[in-house]
Amino acid sequence: MDYTPATDRYERTPHRRCGRSGLLLPPISLGLWHNFGGVDAFENGRAIVRRAFDRGVTHLDLANNYGPPPGSAEEAMGRILDLDLRPHRDELVISTKAGYLMWPGPYGEWGSRKYLLSSLDQSLRRMRLDCVDIFYSHRPDPDTPLEETMMALDQAVRQGKALYAGISNYPADRTAEAAAVLRHLGTPCLIHQPRYSMFDRWIEGGLTDVLEREGIGCIAFSPLAQGLLTDKYLAGIPKGSRASTPHGFLRPEHVTPDKVERARKLGEIARARGQSLAQMALLWVLRRPVVTSALIGASSVRQLDENLDALSAPPLSAEELARIEAVLK
Repeated sequence: MDYTPATDRYERTPHRRCGRSGLLLPPISLGLWHNFGGVDAFENGRAIVRRAFDRGVTHLDLANNYGPPPGSAEEAMGRILDLDLRPHRDELVISTKAGYLMWPGPYGEWGSRKYLLSSLDQSLRRMRLDCVDIFYSHRPDPDTPLEETMMALDQAVRQGKALYAGISNYPADRTAEAAAVLRHLGTPCLIHQPRYSMFDRWIEGGLTDVLEREGIGCIAFSPLAQGLLTDKYLAGIPKGSRASTPHGFLRPEHVTPDKVERARKLGEIARARGQSLAQMALLWVLRRPVVTSALIGASSVRQLDENLDALSAPPLSAEELARIEAVLK
């Protein structure tokens, strides 16, 4: 059956400006880190992407190594584009990254020009795209000069293989250095993708100040702490959850009694608002103006809808934020 997107999709989700750029992103974006690999059911992932677009989610985030196996999420994205979204390509922001291990040998990871540009070419082939909208350096490389890594991002933009350059997982000092190099090259740093949630607030230790000063947008990944900031683990580790699968990044030892107890207390605050814990956790991340978008995953259309429904609630009040802070401290 041919896919026709919802005609009211842009009325549902007001977009937010990414730093001091001309690009707007939805407040909640869809990441294909989990549930879109070769080990997953393709039609389920396809249904999630279609539903996201119907609800105004225009940003789809990938990386070269997403799967498993590595590369398979990008291959799935290519199939979804061919089946449903290719006619709407110009309505989408599609991003990918390179930095983690992708193939054997000395040129298969980190931040060299050789690796980054070779990886981008492979990503474009897998998705059958001429260019991506955002290309990220996925992590800083301690051994490659920062100038080389940033010059590779600049070259990708100048070659027309990416429209914007971004970085991910860079600490505050390296972010400032990267922004200065890219500005000198004439390809400003559009966006930073850090991990950020109620349980992981490292960006508040200086990175947000750098992003605000440099006019760089922020898109937070793992805003639900890979499920810890939901009701999923309050009664143990359920079968089929991320912590129960061998290829998941959330391990059973991460589900600590302290985090479970804090999640339970936070859930009480959320219920008093008429929300789920996950919905409140997303609004908490989005409370900061520097955060352009929160990047979520989804294992089902129902889960996607629940998370997107967070945007229909009023912002967190000062009193609610104080109660949340008391639990987190």
